[in-house]
Amino acid sequence: MASYYPPTGFHFRVEFQGISGMDSDTEQRFQDVGGLSFEIETETVNEGGENRFSHKFPKRTKYPNLVLKRGLLTNTALLDWMNAAMNTFYTVVIYDFKPADILISLLDEAGNPLAVWSVVQAYPVKWSVSDFRSTENAVVVETIELAYQYFERKL
Repeated sequence: MASYYPPTGFHFRVEFQGISGMDSDTEQRFQDVGGLSFEIETETVNEGGENRFSHKFPKRTKYPNLVLKRGLLTNTALLDWMNAAMNTFYTVVIYDFKPADILISLLDEAGNPLAVWSVVQAYPVKWSVSDFRSTENAVVVETIELAYQYFERKL
């Protein structure tokens, strides 16, 4: 009987769909994916006439922002997409910005998907870059934070 070993979390791929020029393998490489979770809000209702009981009922599902980290890249399709969002959301100038769907795939040793999550209608809400320090020899990391409607596990 074969033993089951849980998959490791270091081999994965992030694919943005619907962003022109985002086809290169370099653009799909991230060092960290965080925030792929959900929480169901509940409402507590006290039992009428009976003080010993209260009931919890589900209300809605909350999704935290998706956080992606990678070494800083310049002149990328993802950067152009985020700039279009910034110009659309934060200025008076109107551009043709469209949210993107994202596929996050956990891969096995051969690069085949073990699990796939589909993140729907993502758009950037925050971008940051790691601190610059003259006393350290570290890679500059960009952090991209995305809001989205929901996600589904496809595989």
